[in-house]
Amino acid sequence: MSFVQPGLHDLVQDGVPEDVYGSWSPSPSPDGSRVAFVSDRSGEPRVWVHGRGDAAPIPVAPALDRVLTVSWSPDGAWLACLVAAPGASRTQVWLMRPDGSDLHLAAGAASATANLAGGPWQGWSADGALLVTETSGEESEALLVEPDGSRCRVLATGRLLTLLDVSATADRALLRIGPRGARSLLVVDADGTRHPLTFGSDPGSIETGCLSPDGRTVHARSDADRDLAALVAVDVAGPGTARVLAEHDEGELSDLVLSADGSTVVLVWNVGGGRSRVTLLDLASGRERLVGRLPRAVVDECRLTPDRSSLLLTAEDWADPRGVWEIDLDSGAATPLSSTGGRKLRASLGASTPAVEAEDLTRPELRHLRAGDGLALTGWLYRPADAPPWPTVVYLHGGPEAQERPVYNSLFQSLVAAGMAVFAANVRGSSGFGRAFLAADDREKRFAAIDDVAACVQHLVSTGVADPERVACMGRSYGGYLTLAALVEHPYLFAAGVDVCGMADFATFYAHTEPWIAAAAVAEYGDPVRDADLLRALSPIHRIDRLVAPLLVVHGADDTNVPVEEAEQVVAALAARGVEHEYLLFEGEGHELLATPNRVAFVSAAVVWLTRHLRVEARQSQAS
Repeated sequence: MSFVQPGLHDLVQDGVPEDVYGSWSPSPSPDGSRVAFVSDRSGEPRVWVHGRGDAAPIPVAPALDRVLTVSWSPDGAWLACLVAAPGASRTQVWLMRPDGSDLHLAAGAASATANLAGGPWQGWSADGALLVTETSGEESEALLVEPDGSRCRVLATGRLLTLLDVSATADRALLRIGPRGARSLLVVDADGTRHPLTFGSDPGSIETGCLSPDGRTVHARSDADRDLAALVAVDVAGPGTARVLAEHDEGELSDLVLSADGSTVVLVWNVGGGRSRVTLLDLASGRERLVGRLPRAVVDECRLTPDRSSLLLTAEDWADPRGVWEIDLDSGAATPLSSTGGRKLRASLGASTPAVEAEDLTRPELRHLRAGDGLALTGWLYRPADAPPWPTVVYLHGGPEAQERPVYNSLFQSLVAAGMAVFAANVRGSSGFGRAFLAADDREKRFAAIDDVAACVQHLVSTGVADPERVACMGRSYGGYLTLAALVEHPYLFAAGVDVCGMADFATFYAHTEPWIAAAAVAEYGDPVRDADLLRALSPIHRIDRLVAPLLVVHGADDTNVPVEEAEQVVAALAARGVEHEYLLFEGEGHELLATPNRVAFVSAAVVWLTRHLRVEARQSQAS
């Protein structure tokens, strides 16, 4: 059976209740009096502003929907918004005044995709020009764009190129170049002189970095000559080796943010299987100090306020969706800015009936296991309140460079409320566990990642967690691919499956995805011509006759990252063979479900599907 999901606008008629929304992307105004951020509390992600002394945040009108990030210009005159483009998995940069006036497109027209750089000013130069990477086909341009559209300066052009930062006078630009898993940094002067940067004899992959205000030094997150990424510095003029400024044996660096004056670096560390630690490094003295107790277990998007007295960040944990917080660096006091109280959560996103109360949510447990070849794996186990063994869902994240962390997930909590355990696995290829683990599924090693899914099932059954007759596999994006691969490679381990925008055939994926996505994926998956035989062997569609588990296929109609043809060929093959399946297609959505009503409908459908096929008995809600 197949069906197409309609508009779903009736499911959430009055917006999202305040206690279930998510908020992210904090950006302070230059005078520190206000903080802009993105929130989906109205049902679509939009820009909101919190002012000092305001009782609650207020939306910026007129509404600009499908906003992904927001950033205040250094002069306070503009808000730059990264927005999901309609009809495709691309992004655009829009500008508006803080009161919502003068709304206009700055970059990403037609078939191009545009992204904002990072740096101290979050996508702006110190003098107020936008730092934009605009890509068409496989070619990219690094641009300085005046917000009124009066001037656009091309800093560099090239294939697989991303603008990361510029110096204070914009006479030097820091670029990232290369495919996934093999990226390097390059500095380009205004006269076109190029300065390739060397981080070590074994360069690894450099994902992010920033320039000192004078443009003489690059600070970067580097795993060159090491397994756990650290903070390093390299002098642009060189030659010279990279200097390690901060490293920790118990975790790796996940992000860095340089203060506007270049004196302090905010460092976010990934420790303890996915929790966060934040430190501040004074570059003059070399002293690193720990930011005290974080408001939630996982933080991201750290920003120093203009006076450097406070740290803005996004924080979340297993019982609280993403929210914007401010930490006073003297007292350590944490204040929520995107909600009117402490914990926002009172219910899941309507996915289970009746709703799940916060006190009934399940705290995930970090589990350790071994793959068939002995590699150490982990995952987060979400458990129902009754005694095991339970019907169990093995969930596989996307990327594959993403990571399961102890954050709020309405799908997981709703499945638990319905009587199922969820094991959110970090199989090989996941980030957060070092360079070797991240690369352990590249190209021909991907077969081992497929076997990791079976190892997870064997661990759950052998430890008494899972009922071996009632195990399902589910994943999104790359996790959707891995779900399909596991279902055809180990078909009799699973009683059901859910494939969410997963790749079925690498050949058709490369043929139909965005050109820049295909070019960047070669180092990770393999070359579509040179490695055609390997990619065919890794593609589930060519072994779809082995798939016997009932399968729910979910996709966004406008997905051009993993195009909808990937779902359609799976559905057609299952229909031809008479395998039970359903097809849930979301019109107007791309690779991510951005509208809250659609996310609610997806979670509801997944819970119903898995409840039926894992034969979960009807039960009273824990909240009743």
